[in-house]
Amino acid sequence: MQKRRLIAILIAFILTIAVTAVWSAATLERDGDADANMIEDTGSLAGEGNEKSEVTKKKGGNKVARLFTAPFKAFGRLFRGKDDRFQRMTESDAAKFESVGVARVDDSRYPDARKVSTSGSAKEHLESGRAFLQDGRINEAISELSTATSLDPRLGEAHSLLGVAYAQKGLQDRAKDSYERAVKVQPEDAQTLNNLGFSLYQNGNYRAAVDRLKRAVRLAPRDERILNNLGLALCRVGKFEEAFKNFARAGGELTGNLNVAKMLERFGREEEAIKYYEGARRADPHSSIALRRLADLYQRIGKTEESHAARNALAAISAEANVALSGR
Repeated sequence: MQKRRLIAILIAFILTIAVTAVWSAATLERDGDADANMIEDTGSLAGEGNEKSEVTKKKGGNKVARLFTAPFKAFGRLFRGKDDRFQRMTESDAAKFESVGVARVDDSRYPDARKVSTSGSAKEHLESGRAFLQDGRINEAISELSTATSLDPRLGEAHSLLGVAYAQKGLQDRAKDSYERAVKVQPEDAQTLNNLGFSLYQNGNYRAAVDRLKRAVRLAPRDERILNNLGLALCRVGKFEEAFKNFARAGGELTGNLNVAKMLERFGREEEAIKYYEGARRADPHSSIALRRLADLYQRIGKTEESHAARNALAAISAEANVALSGR
């Protein structure tokens, strides 16, 4: 029993140290929203939802696995080239997809891309667009989904997926417009409201984002992604305690405190960040992320004794892990 306990402590220590070591590196040259990326490094789902992300989540994308693989993904981001990123598209390119008359989408990455025809029903084009989106073939997805919405403007799912595709191309205004059309057709769909709320968040319309995301939470009160997006938006309007409650509902007390603390640090509010890092420390005295940040922040504001105490606690965890390793 003692041996198992020591092994568990060692594994937890290695995981937290690894995540801490790549905390900064993981945000370099990284696609997507910076705030969402930041809290995702603690294992929190955030951002727009789509079927591909939900499939990944259901196939065993638990938090421990995400934390374990995060360091390797981070190093990959640091050294990868530009070729594996989504190809960006301009507004003039996007305009080509707005009418039903689009016959083909050319993408140099997929020379065998099939022609997109306007024949067939709106639902058939929806399913084809969904498949392209799941395969990462965004140009073809936009063409098919645009055709679907043109054939049936009340096909809310097609508008919603079209918004996801536009967002992945970096066309946030077009994404927001598509989400708004989807919400008009499906006003009680939590995922559509989530995507619209996050799109508004990315466009800096934080109060409107809070409104849509609160509506989404009422419809899906246990959805981790929606709760985290609401937490981000609440931070942006200065409601940190309410943000903490939503983060904690999504991922627990430790994660809730860490996420709020990170956002406060992002805003330069270091003393308030310390309060939440201390909350994370109370939730898990072995949290190396909380201890490292407390050591740095206390040092920065001139509280050297508290800084030394945090460093000593971190050193004690390291020593305990070394003892566990040597006793194997």
